[in-house]
Amino acid sequence: MSVYPTKYDVIVVGAGHAGCEAALAAARMGCRVLLLAIDLDKIAAMPCSPSIGGMAKGQLVKEIDALGGEMAKVTDKTAIHFRKLNTKKGPAVQSSRTQNDKNRYHMVMKSVIEQTPNLDVKQARVDELVVEDSRVVGIMDYTGYGFEAKTVVLATGTFLSGRVHIGSRSFKAGRAGEFASYSLAESLRKLGFTLGRLKTGTPPRLHRASIDFSKMSRQDGDLPAEPFSFSSQGFEMPQQPSYIGRIEKNTIEIVQKNIKLSALYSGQITGTSARYCPSFEDKVMKFPHRDSHQLILEPEGIDTDEIYASGLGNSLPMEIQLEMVHSVEGLEFAEIMRPAYAIEYDYVNPVHLSPKLETKKITGLYMAGQINGTSGYEEAAAQGLWAGINAACRVQERPAFSLGRSQAYLGVMVDDLVTRGTIEPYRMFTSRAEYRLMLREDNADLRLTEIGHDLGLVDADTVKDVKERRKQIYDEISRVRKVVVKPVPEVNSYLKDHDSQPIDNGVHLDQLLKRSELDYELVNTFSPADALLVKRVVRQVEIEVKYEGYIQKQLKEIKKFKDLEDKKIPEHFDFLALHGLSNELKGKLSMVRPQSLGQASRIDGMTPVALSILMIALKARSGL
Repeated sequence: MSVYPTKYDVIVVGAGHAGCEAALAAARMGCRVLLLAIDLDKIAAMPCSPSIGGMAKGQLVKEIDALGGEMAKVTDKTAIHFRKLNTKKGPAVQSSRTQNDKNRYHMVMKSVIEQTPNLDVKQARVDELVVEDSRVVGIMDYTGYGFEAKTVVLATGTFLSGRVHIGSRSFKAGRAGEFASYSLAESLRKLGFTLGRLKTGTPPRLHRASIDFSKMSRQDGDLPAEPFSFSSQGFEMPQQPSYIGRIEKNTIEIVQKNIKLSALYSGQITGTSARYCPSFEDKVMKFPHRDSHQLILEPEGIDTDEIYASGLGNSLPMEIQLEMVHSVEGLEFAEIMRPAYAIEYDYVNPVHLSPKLETKKITGLYMAGQINGTSGYEEAAAQGLWAGINAACRVQERPAFSLGRSQAYLGVMVDDLVTRGTIEPYRMFTSRAEYRLMLREDNADLRLTEIGHDLGLVDADTVKDVKERRKQIYDEISRVRKVVVKPVPEVNSYLKDHDSQPIDNGVHLDQLLKRSELDYELVNTFSPADALLVKRVVRQVEIEVKYEGYIQKQLKEIKKFKDLEDKKIPEHFDFLALHGLSNELKGKLSMVRPQSLGQASRIDGMTPVALSILMIALKARSGL
């Protein structure tokens, strides 16, 4: 085997959202990195919805940005529609979402990668991992040419044994029109990995000029639009509307009549579908009581007429897809530019990974994105950043990078994956985060920027700005708590105008600010700060004051959680020797190999009694 003359610190296989963040993180930390893509024209491609963010996903993007990742910055340069979701609910569950120009997103990210020092990018399909003494030492591409490296990050997306399905027809592809990678999957099997099978899909793309938008409701983005990145001043692209329609009973009946022609329901697809992002035929069959479903038509870019038909994803034959589309009001004459399809691909159950996202079988081999059983660009990018950082840390002999469940959504996701594994496409939700009030979008920089700086991913000026803002927040909260508002006519008149109860005695300003109907305007009216505070400071002051009781409660819960996390389990602890546990639980403990009592407590099937047995055994081992 011929070998490329440069020996790399990190090789990243796959240039989707996971691969891009992994390669950029490792290179920015000072490692020599090689990023390999099957097609350089598809770097950071958006094969499904060209959107970023959404429920809990927006939090992930903000955290990626705070740590020094790139997704949020590219999003802000290419966004064409912005909305803040859940604005009528509390700040813990509010999330940002953008629709993006998918071609510009690819081009901007590709440019960033090409201009990053220490980072080489090449077009190649990887067919084999080269392993010596249970340690990865490089890869071999489809021509038989080799590249050496100290670590490898696999970010293969849907390309690992990918197969596209449209009706009864199926063909090998990583995405429609792109090569799949079958040899790499076989290489993983030979190394002892057990691969599972998952399924996802994408709806048809329609020609803009063939759609009657007058029969649908127009949805404009929020103004002013808030950028994703903490370093961005705003969006650069003109904003475009989306349109909302309904898929009615007549369309549902077409699917019901032809369900046996669906690749998903004919038995042709064996992979597990995404429960939380079902295809249209899945909705029809699993929710038969529903007589209509929402359709969202979103532009794919400024310079293209392709419209993404969210809600019409399916794996039916082309002739049925046409019948379906034309049965929807407003789409009677719609032209399908790209058909909907389903795709199956291989993945590795993430319980075979350590919390570093490094495989337990092969030292120096990391996995990120859909190969770990997740779905979504944001989940992939977050794992890519995590794996890229840890690959660099191994090369540089630095402590491994990790975040706990109380620190970030990233920590919640990685802990879920490596502790519980997944048998279906994993998607991030706010409900998965026990401490979501502490893990808001708006405070991601306050939580994580200094960690990013310590890693070498965030510059000193940014950290200085965050520290100054944090001081302003705490100083203003302290000041507001000390101010007493007296029951003078001006105050009670203000309260009445804002549908708030008048006061009879002097009240501390923070107690008034806790009222749901009042906001920081109250402070500016009766006791303004000496210096003008920026909106981001005001927002934090308002949240910290209004939700003080809930925040204090979560801080107490986090302390209890930390006590369990601090009780470490030795690396080679013999779980099989524990008396009083079921063989099933012993097997799970031996497979997951939790690093702390906290992680052990989250393994499926773990009971308080079993946790006590483990705790006693650990104390006995330590001689306490």
